[in-house]
Amino acid sequence: MNYEQIISKYYKDNPELLSILMTHSRAVARKALAIADAHPELGLDRKFIMEAAMVHDIGVVRTDAPDIKCFGTEPYIRHGVLGAEIMRAEGYPRHARVCERHTGAGLSLKEIEEQNLPLPHVDLLPETLEEKVICYADKFFSKTKLDREKTLEQAERSVAKHGDEGLRRFKEMEKIFR
Repeated sequence: MNYEQIISKYYKDNPELLSILMTHSRAVARKALAIADAHPELGLDRKFIMEAAMVHDIGVVRTDAPDIKCFGTEPYIRHGVLGAEIMRAEGYPRHARVCERHTGAGLSLKEIEEQNLPLPHVDLLPETLEEKVICYADKFFSKTKLDREKTLEQAERSVAKHGDEGLRRFKEMEKIFR
């Protein structure tokens, strides 16, 4: 997979957003790979983690989030499912799963319904260890403060803003990856 070609195809008209996406995605990939290296007993697929971390946010290009140079029409909360559509269309269903399951600490059907989120009414929870490590690593980096990594406490607070269920899942990932 040449993720750079796929990303370039969708971001060719928005170089500012491309720069934000690549900076963020590289940070997530570095952290996820460092976790994989620190936990050889988990047998994580490093090549897949690198690729999937680089495309996990590809769907932001279709969202409306002007503060990060996104001038699409969809709500930002949909960036994961939009990215999954892109990656499936490109022939990468495994990467698509990472896209659609990394938002928050994953989103359960219950959370989607209770919060009336504009998402498919299915569980969008990371299941594989690779999905989980990318989801976990992503919580330490924002697209607005590209030059810093959040502390564990800051990442937990960020996840907690969206409910106890997500924080519980994040803490379960902590136990695996710390």
